[in-house]
This record gives sequence, structure tokens and C-alpha cells, in this order.
Amino acid sequence: MLAAATGPLRAWAHGDHPSAAALAVDLGFHRARVLWQLRRPLAAPLSEPHLPDGVTLRAFRPGSDDEAWLTLNARAFADHPEQGRWTAQDLRVRLAEPWFDPAGFLLAVESATGRLLGFHWTKVHERTGSARIGEVYVLGVEPSAHGGGLGRALTTAGLAYLRDRRGLDRVMLYVDESNTGAVALYERLGFARWSAHVNYQLG
Repeated sequence: MLAAATGPLRAWAHGDHPSAAALAVDLGFHRARVLWQLRRPLAAPLSEPHLPDGVTLRAFRPGSDDEAWLTLNARAFADHPEQGRWTAQDLRVRLAEPWFDPAGFLLAVESATGRLLGFHWTKVHERTGSARIGEVYVLGVEPSAHGGGLGRALTTAGLAYLRDRRGLDRVMLYVDESNTGAVALYERLGFARWSAHVNYQLG
């Protein structure tokens, strides 16, 4: 026996197409969320990552950093509908993926205490018949560390990793249209809008 669905009915339209918008109006749905895909060529110049004083970068250590990272991720994405709810099992599933590379999972660490202050988890998409592309998979900063340039430094460090160590010439990311701070950061770093996915909600 199937349990009855709870909460509002939602549907994704992959691509912000006028036909999808018209159908949504006819069915009584409204736009609830817009997820942008941004892209950037890695051949374009990259600024050097300037870390705040007392902060260093290192690679993620599976097994040792899991709990601290989950705590940081929950704080960094407390208001996000999916990312902030990750569990230990969610993390283990990603760490077991064939694309996972700890060298591309960069952690910003407070040198004096070892406390995690931010991270940039990169990903490489291996595509048959087309060029490989990197991704800013997840970027997060401890809320108390906002405003010090850590997000920009982590982003540029990850882009340099994808270009210099993985040999890629382009990178993508997904960001909510409503996350204006993140959108502004990425645009300052040369990202531009590539496509949009719209979540429609009934009720």
C-alpha cells in the first residue's frame, strides 16, 4: 500500500522554456525556484587565491574529516532545501563514486586550531564523445567567516586545480537564482549564465 504524498506538488522544467511556463499557468503551478547553470572557460586568466591570515588549504581526508565536514556543511547550508540536510550516509555514497578525488576536495583550515572554515569540492565529468568538464560541485563557508574573502579564495583554488592538475579547459556550476551573494561572486570570477532549470509548485 502506497502512502499518500504530503506537502505541495512540485515539478522541474529542465530549461526555462516558454511552453513549460505556459503549461504551468494552465495547470495552476507557480515558479518556486530557479536553478542556474553557469559556465566559465579555464583558459581565461585566474587570480591567485589570497587566503585570510591564519588559514591554510589542504585536501579532504576520508574517514578523518567526515564528521567535521558534515557539521560545517550543515551550518553553511542551513537554509538550503537539500544540501544542508546531508547525512553521514549521503557523504559516504559520494565518497564511493568513481569520480571522487580527495585532492580536488579542498578544505580551508584555521591553522591555530585545525577548525574547518570552508571547502570547495570539485568534480570532473567524464563524457563519452565530448570534452570533459569540471564542476564547482559544492562550495561552502562557515557563516562566522563570511566577508573575509574566503569564498573567493576557495573558488579560485579549485578552478586552478581543475585547470592545472586535471587539464580541463572549462568549468560549470549550479546556483540558485535567489542566492544573490553567490551569483555575484561567480560573476566577478568570470562565470556567465548557460541555462536555467525551473521548479514549479502547485499550491
